[in-house]
Amino acid sequence: MTERVRLRPLITAAAVRLADSGVASPLPDAEQLAAHVLGVDRMRLALHPMIEADEAARFAELVDRRAARIPLQHLTGTAAMGEIDLAVGPGVFVPRPETELLFAWALARLETLGHAHRPLVVDLCTGSGALALAIAHARPDADVHAVELDRDALRWARRNAEARAADGDTPITLHHDDVTDPFVVSELTARADLVVANPPYIPDAAALDPEVTDHDPHRALFGGPDGLDVIRAMIPNITRLLRPGGATAIEHDDTNGGGVAALLTAAGLTEVIEHPDLAGKPRFVTAHRDR
Repeated sequence: MTERVRLRPLITAAAVRLADSGVASPLPDAEQLAAHVLGVDRMRLALHPMIEADEAARFAELVDRRAARIPLQHLTGTAAMGEIDLAVGPGVFVPRPETELLFAWALARLETLGHAHRPLVVDLCTGSGALALAIAHARPDADVHAVELDRDALRWARRNAEARAADGDTPITLHHDDVTDPFVVSELTARADLVVANPPYIPDAAALDPEVTDHDPHRALFGGPDGLDVIRAMIPNITRLLRPGGATAIEHDDTNGGGVAALLTAAGLTEVIEHPDLAGKPRFVTAHRDR
């Protein structure tokens, strides 16, 4: 008979190991890894006080890899956005929890439009497809388009889009294109009710955690010396894509809220508002097109 072991002491020891390795959220990460091994929700770990020896060995292996600063999401293979889980791994940017705030704002904005017409949404720099697919899941009446330049990221987005469509969500339209190209998705000019973007926005000289610098694709991270190169080139396209009455939300580095707001104002957009994340840091800016 295979010997069983108590789970909670393993999780406690793993959290100490991860903390010593510099992991920012050691206990939640240890619990998530245990839940992944057991195939259960993290909140249901208490229902599994004992685990098999082979499960303990798999957990220990994952803890070793997380202590080496491999991203948690690469180990579990998934990242959440809204009510959906997305497949992620090497070659694609891992969606961050702070983007949930932009997603929530986008849904609230769509709700103000009512349901008299099918809303058209464009997600620029979609990466794994996180924002586009979460919006399509929450608003099955929306016509959602997602733009991505990087071929590796686009493969992940396509994989996630196919999985969500197979699960019954409204399919989205993926575009392999450059968000800084003046003619990007030109067929959607003046038609978008909402444009969202989580572009590369980190200043080139920024110091980042190993999970980011060693595993996220640099093309998805860095936005030039001030972090605004992609955003600066993207805003004329956002202005072109929005219909009168449309709105946009752009995530940015926490040093650049005022800079993004100034760019949107200079482009002629109105009701420009800077929004903080849960830590109180500037995180995304919203604006509207009046005409």
